[in-house]
Amino acid sequence: MLMSQLTMPEFEAALAKTTTVIVPFGSLEEHGPHLPLGTDTLHALEVAAGAAKLYPMLVAPPVYYGLCRSTSEHPGTISISGNTLKSLTLDIGRELYRQGCRQLILLTGHAGGTHLAALVEAGEQLLRELPEIRVAVVNVLELLREAVKQDPDLVTTAGDAHAGEVETAIMLAAHPRLVKGTAPAEWPTFPKFILVRRKRRFWPGGVWGDPGAGSTEKGEKILTYEINFLLNLVKALERFED
Repeated sequence: MLMSQLTMPEFEAALAKTTTVIVPFGSLEEHGPHLPLGTDTLHALEVAAGAAKLYPMLVAPPVYYGLCRSTSEHPGTISISGNTLKSLTLDIGRELYRQGCRQLILLTGHAGGTHLAALVEAGEQLLRELPEIRVAVVNVLELLREAVKQDPDLVTTAGDAHAGEVETAIMLAAHPRLVKGTAPAEWPTFPKFILVRRKRRFWPGGVWGDPGAGSTEKGEKILTYEINFLLNLVKALERFED
């Protein structure tokens, strides 16, 4: 159930069926010359909404902004700080809890390390503050890794991570009208351990992988796997006793 489309009485009735809510997180971030800036958010929302069609749960409106470090110099990337992301997550979590939600899943389509750390920190604080809440933090890459364990041939590009085979396939399956052709295969060349100012010098095209290897059929298969693994997580969280 998409919360943004429910009326007040419908939301109240929904809470009688489920106290589980997924909050999709993403980013407004470059995804090469062929994918939209909202790819991460659209991906997370697609997986959450797909799971909600199969099992009772609420899906909160997505958070379109995230912490983007490596792509911060590319056109179109609008990043927020880790403190802002953490504070926003805390406010959303507290309000959902106040309204009666007890299982909170922070599902992010943006998998940057600093972004994920802010979400985990917020989740840990909510656990300390709210006695009945259960929290899970998961990014779509982790769901994809689970899928590849079952289907090793699912992704053919080694090291595919951003605007490449996987994300191109997913957008072809979920939002084909937003895909503007393809782009050359590319991998960033950032130096190990050294932080750089001119990030685009080491990653000019903003692609991490091979977009040409993506297809609609592959995207549909990936989304099905991710939805099923998310469902398993939801059920595990609802049973979890700490």
